[in-house]
Amino acid sequence: MDSLSELHLDALGEVFNVGAGRAAASLSEIVGDEVKLSVPSVEIRKSSEVDSDLMALTSLKFGVVSQNFSGPFEAQALLLFTESHALEIVRDMMGSQMSIEELAEFEQEAMCELGNIILNACLSAMADMLTISLNSSLPDYKVASAEDIFRSLRNSEDQPYILVLHIDLSIEKRHSEGHLIFLLSSMSLRSLVKQLEQFLGNIE
Repeated sequence: MDSLSELHLDALGEVFNVGAGRAAASLSEIVGDEVKLSVPSVEIRKSSEVDSDLMALTSLKFGVVSQNFSGPFEAQALLLFTESHALEIVRDMMGSQMSIEELAEFEQEAMCELGNIILNACLSAMADMLTISLNSSLPDYKVASAEDIFRSLRNSEDQPYILVLHIDLSIEKRHSEGHLIFLLSSMSLRSLVKQLEQFLGNIE
């Protein structure tokens, strides 16, 4: 089975909603202000079909945090924020009055920390709710153009499916839109479906 039903997507939405709540609580402690993460919307796509229009991305450059996860299924996770929003989030995290230019030197470290918090919160929620064990690599951060990002996704033959989550992040009055992408192989997608069916069966 190489697809997710509406029931599977609803279950994943609930899993990632729990993860978003955990991430928001952790980020609130760091920035010293209330952080809200919206209920993620979830969809599955073939990576060959993905482009900027499909993702509703209008920015030319993005800050991209990537991390690899392994366990019953393997996935590469990408967290995308527009470049300008990434630096604004860094300023909130640093709690400083630095200029955007001065903050740039802290961008990589702070965005890796942000990605680590959000990605691990989402994946730990998945691990807890599906009663599985997931391991993660250290996060990596880079700034890339939308075209470069989607070219690499379309060329990912080993991971022909992507799971896309759209998340709104609000810090005080600042609003940022993030996109969380999981690249999955056919085998990993089948394994994820199997885990979700077990989860749904336990609920019933």
